Amino acid sequence: MAENIQGMKRTHRCAEVTAADVGHDITVMGWVQKRRDLGALLFIALRDRSGILQVVVNSETHAELHEKAVQVRSEFVVAVRGKLANRDASAVNANMETGTVELVAEEFRILSKSETPPFHIEDNSSANDVLRLKHRFLDLRRPDMQRNLMLRHRLAKCARDHFHDAGFLEIETPMLTKSTPEGARDYLVPSRVQPGKFFALPQSPQLFKQLLMVGGFDRYMQITKCFRDEDLRADRQPEFTQIDLEMAFVDVDDVIGVNETFLRKAFKDVMGVDVPTPFKRLPYDQAMSRYGSDKPDTRFGLELCDCSDLAVSSGFQVFSGAVDAGGSVRAINAKGCGPKYSRKEIDALGDVAKTYKAKGLAWIVIDEAGFKSSFAKFLTEDVLAGFKARLGAEPGDLLLFVADKDDVVFDALGHLRLAIAAKTGLIRPGTWDLLWVTEFPLLERDGEEDRWVAKHHPFTSPMDEDLAYLESDPGKVRAKAYDIVLNGVEIGGGSIRIHDQELQQKMFRTIGFTEEQAQARFGFLLDAFRYGTPPHGGLAYGLDRLSMLMLGKDSIRDVIAFPKVQTAACLMTGAPDVVDDKQLDELHIRLSDVPLEAE
Repeated sequence: MAENIQGMKRTHRCAEVTAADVGHDITVMGWVQKRRDLGALLFIALRDRSGILQVVVNSETHAELHEKAVQVRSEFVVAVRGKLANRDASAVNANMETGTVELVAEEFRILSKSETPPFHIEDNSSANDVLRLKHRFLDLRRPDMQRNLMLRHRLAKCARDHFHDAGFLEIETPMLTKSTPEGARDYLVPSRVQPGKFFALPQSPQLFKQLLMVGGFDRYMQITKCFRDEDLRADRQPEFTQIDLEMAFVDVDDVIGVNETFLRKAFKDVMGVDVPTPFKRLPYDQAMSRYGSDKPDTRFGLELCDCSDLAVSSGFQVFSGAVDAGGSVRAINAKGCGPKYSRKEIDALGDVAKTYKAKGLAWIVIDEAGFKSSFAKFLTEDVLAGFKARLGAEPGDLLLFVADKDDVVFDALGHLRLAIAAKTGLIRPGTWDLLWVTEFPLLERDGEEDRWVAKHHPFTSPMDEDLAYLESDPGKVRAKAYDIVLNGVEIGGGSIRIHDQELQQKMFRTIGFTEEQAQARFGFLLDAFRYGTPPHGGLAYGLDRLSMLMLGKDSIRDVIAFPKVQTAACLMTGAPDVVDDKQLDELHIRLSDVPLEAE
């Protein structure tokens, strides 16, 4: 039968004992990592979130304790009181934080027994993800998972401390709000008391934080849950956490300045890393033309080079046809990769390009004898020499070309440069590359709906010098928008908002909203703007994503206590699940008889 802790009080966590505690009575509690029985002496590695402490039970001095201790198995929960002692020199474990000391037990209680776990509770578990997520409560005991969540805690605390010191107020915004479908799908919550009506879970606190600026709170922050019903990837979950900010009476440089200070503090406090400020800034157009991405990894070169003018006169129809159709021909020079890539490996790069909708990948290997190429027979020596000069190519280089619409060219070559960098080790471990991507297009064309849509959201302010084009040439308008990128991953984004009623209405007209539609969806915001709105702007970080990158992980599931899988399901609880008919009746909901698979 399990014992309780009445009369015992934990004085230390296992790995928080120090040399100053030697000779003193201490009490620790935790889980049994493993047990070694050497006859008269029984050794137990006791684990809690701080680490492991060795406990020694001596049968010659404490026979009753020894008899009890031999019953324990891995993951039993025990409480131990005793004196902390120095280990014999021959028994010191230099690989263990508490490897110079041990606790000599004088009282020992079994608080809870455990069945054999389905996987070992250890770092770098080899158990598959399904098993780990099904038993997430056990997975969370593993030391690396606990370190992950403790780093996340430190990052969140750092954010609260920094923004408090910078004059921000932490204010909660609603979880049940109005659906404003313009972007990702909402998670809907039916109202019991207003049949046929629904709340939406917030995709972000965007409108409420703008209203807080109208309300005069000046500087707001919140660490908050957000929800988006979208397809999952390694760095996406249906519910995620944002560090959310908004500031009044600011422009772009003000928002960037306070956030650079935060990130510098976060890396120093959480990682012990100094990141230099100010961060680089790269306008969107340059990011795309040089790196093929609006979240470029600039820790290495392999920049894109526009060869469209050479391609037009090349005589190669694939190239000239792409340019004539309004696209481009661009290339990257993989320096020194000619001898490193076999023909099979070059073909595999072509498959990467096709994954991103490119029709194919043309290549040239420069060697001492001249050129080897997938399309050399279509080109003259002069054209080949032109490509070589444009790309600064030398013997040993591998030149890779994509010809298509610009968005396809950028996407394909942008991912190719990442694949080559990963294979050839171009990225130096332990480097942290932070930069701002700025001056995004305000709008983009939605081919399916044949209308302009906001690239970020419809409350983003145009750049002042582009205001004249908003109605005459919307595609030319740049936004006062900025994303913060870490090692090629977007970790946050924001903008200066529209605070002028007339400009906001003009923006809605440009994206195809009638005045009535705008009022129906966003009337509460537009009404607020009638009563004196300060210039304002903000930014939101993905706390999960930033934590993941700081830890060098590949998935945000490693930094979320209870994540969902790719089907947006929780393997541990079985959510989502069916509900009782009574609950559906109370919500005035009738389910369709058509199976989901048949829709």
